[in-house]
Amino acid sequence: MPIVSRVISIPLRIAEIAFAAVVAGIIGHYLHSFANIDAWAQSRWIYTEVIASLSILLGLLWLLPFAWGFYLWPLDILISFAWFAAFGILVDALQGMQCGGIWYWHFRGQNQCGRWKAAEAFSFLSAIVWLISALVGLWFTFRARDRTVRSSRWGQRSV
Repeated sequence: MPIVSRVISIPLRIAEIAFAAVVAGIIGHYLHSFANIDAWAQSRWIYTEVIASLSILLGLLWLLPFAWGFYLWPLDILISFAWFAAFGILVDALQGMQCGGIWYWHFRGQNQCGRWKAAEAFSFLSAIVWLISALVGLWFTFRARDRTVRSSRWGQRSV
């Protein structure tokens, strides 16, 4: 296993776990605080919470230093798409709030808009990190396959 891919992979997995933990904490706070609201809003939050939980679990499992973790890049892409969907859900839910524009962040204070936009930002960052992790896995897979093909081709000589 090349050292470069492992050095890149470990910080990516740690970032995946950290970003998912931030989103899970914020959305969990909203699920606890607003337990008696519309089922559609809660289903969005539950979806985001499930994706965050899966990301934490898979990030911890794939943080273990085994080469097979690089071959799971299709699942990394799938989790990345799930995070992009969660980001879209959070952006869509923001339209019903009185928080200003989507890109006006104003994180100061203890307001609900700042926390919501933080969850939105970290869900986007998580999607990007999972996608980068998939690209690293794809690079490792095809790099390892090229080495195998080259060594087997030159290793077989006929007289």
